[in-house]
Amino acid sequence: MTRASLETGADEAPPDPSPGSKSDSRRYLVGIADKASNKAEDLKGQAKEATGKATGDPDLRDEGKADQASSAVKDAGEKVKDAAKNLKDKLS
Repeated sequence: MTRASLETGADEAPPDPSPGSKSDSRRYLVGIADKASNKAEDLKGQAKEATGKATGDPDLRDEGKADQASSAVKDAGEKVKDAAKNLKDKLS
């Protein structure tokens, strides 16, 4: 497979629709990685906010709050995706 085909997905096989397939496992692992990344962003935001408060730096404090808000929005998106997948699984 060439780099160009990797970027465009030209040589990819269609996803295996059966439960427990490799593509299903990849989606699960990507979901876990996304949730971990969101949690890390939230913790980083909490640290920035606390540091900004302790040092009297309102810009750092606000940046920390923004990081936490961004993380919360991404986490909500993950929850919606999880709920949609669960609903799809129940209907299948």
